Amino acid sequence: MKKVYLVHCWGGTSDDGWYPWLDRKISNNDNEVIRFNMPNTESPTISSWVEMLNSKVNNLDENTYFIGHSIGCQTIMRYLEAKDITKIGGLLFITPWLDLLPKAIEDEELYNIAYPWLNEPISFDKIKNFTNNIYCIFSDDDYFVSLEQEKEFKNKLDANTIIVSNKGHISQDDNVYELQEILDLSKKMLEK
Repeated sequence: MKKVYLVHCWGGTSDDGWYPWLDRKISNNDNEVIRFNMPNTESPTISSWVEMLNSKVNNLDENTYFIGHSIGCQTIMRYLEAKDITKIGGLLFITPWLDLLPKAIEDEELYNIAYPWLNEPISFDKIKNFTNNIYCIFSDDDYFVSLEQEKEFKNKLDANTIIVSNKGHISQDDNVYELQEILDLSKKMLEK
């Protein structure tokens, strides 16, 4: 059985936007999707989010997959870089970021929340050693994440990336409750 851990975005819940739809689409006799709510979602911290993911993942091996959205992608990377394993199944990141556009951190409170996520380094080489089955989806009109991030993830993780049009931050706020590209890449990741 393949286990797929889905980590939601900053300010979100595991029932937002496209998460329940994707769960229904890829859950079957071979795949189990595990969704859960992260703590303090309006004020996420690296330690509490990584700790929550750590408490949810039972076996970390080649049958373990992760799908993250926005800050959920960073949570997954920061969780993985602390592990001593050899292989995982794969990664799918939706609107991942290492840097944010001004709108995402427009006031002091948001900036202070984002600061550690933007400044504490991530061991990309270690993450790349776990899998070469990495996909990312970006949107050409994302108001939080610039398209420069697409190049970053290609360079730092050797990720296979695609860019969709007019989907904003690919979130519930953008009325994205289904997205074929997410389903297609999820299936591709799980079949590889």
